[in-house]
Amino acid sequence: MKKTTNKPTFFSKMYCNVFGHDYQVTKKVTHHVKEYRCCHCKKELTTNSNGKLTELTATFKEINDVLAFMYSRKISRIRQKTYRTNAA
Repeated sequence: MKKTTNKPTFFSKMYCNVFGHDYQVTKKVTHHVKEYRCCHCKKELTTNSNGKLTELTATFKEINDVLAFMYSRKISRIRQKTYRTNAA
């Protein structure tokens, strides 16, 4: 059985240097904030407060987790309010 690693290889890094990164969305934090990962070199990015992509550090990861929690609570409150008004 062959082991798979998450570490990027020399060839995957070279591919990104030549052709550019191939980012895919890994997590949707809100409608506007998402986390991305390059499928070749495993580089991770996120959307910052200005809407630009920035490297996903531990600080940004923590900020995104809190933001996702707050966003999900807000959406659940809106859905409950909508349900109550439709049921009445």
